[in-house]
Amino acid sequence: MNSIPDTPEESEVKQPPKPQGKPRWYAVQVASGCEKRVKTNLEQRIHTLDISDRVLRVQIPQSPTVKVRKDGSRQHGQEKVFPGYVLVQMIMDDDAWQVVKNTPNVINFVGAEQKRNYGRGRGHVKPLPLSPGEVERIFKQVEGQEALIEVDMAIGDKIMVLSGPFKDFEGEVIEVSPERSKLKALLSIFGRDTPVELEFTQIEKQN
Repeated sequence: MNSIPDTPEESEVKQPPKPQGKPRWYAVQVASGCEKRVKTNLEQRIHTLDISDRVLRVQIPQSPTVKVRKDGSRQHGQEKVFPGYVLVQMIMDDDAWQVVKNTPNVINFVGAEQKRNYGRGRGHVKPLPLSPGEVERIFKQVEGQEALIEVDMAIGDKIMVLSGPFKDFEGEVIEVSPERSKLKALLSIFGRDTPVELEFTQIEKQN
C-alpha cells in the first residue's frame, strides 16, 4: 500500500530556525564623525541581508542643544552623547557579528580583547553587552535631559554694548550664564573697571 506523501506544508515549507538568545545592546566604535553614516549603512545592510530578526535597532544617543548666537537668536540642534560610538541591539551570532563588523567605517565592538595563542599581533575583541543598568541609564539620561545651552561667547572676549544705559561702552567678558542668557562684563565707567550684567541681546562680540 502506497504511503500518502507529506503535504506541502510539511515537506516543502520549512521555517528558518529562530535566533537563539536574548537581544542585548552592544557599543560599536566607529570612525570619527561617521556615526550617522554607519547607522544608515548598517540599517540598509540589515534589510538587504534579511537579518532584521537578529540585528534589531541601531541608535545614536543624542541630547538636545540650544546654541545662543551673539545676536541673541537661538539655534536648536542635537549633540552626540558618545561621539565615535553607536549602540546596536542584537542577538549575537556569527552572521550578525559579521554584518555589523564589516559595515564601512566600523572599527570594532567594545569588549574584552582576547590574546592570540600563536603568532604576533593583537588578538580579537570579544563583544561584551552593556548591562541592563547601563542601557537604562543611557536612554533615561537622553530622554529626560534638558537642552544644553551653548553660547558663542567666552570669558576674555571683547564686547560692545549695543543698547541700554551703557550703550557704546566697550568691555571684557568675565562671566557667562547661558541658562539665564546673560553675562557679566568689565566696563570702564568713570575711569574704573566696573562689572555690569548684560543680556546677550544687548551686546555684540568684537573681533
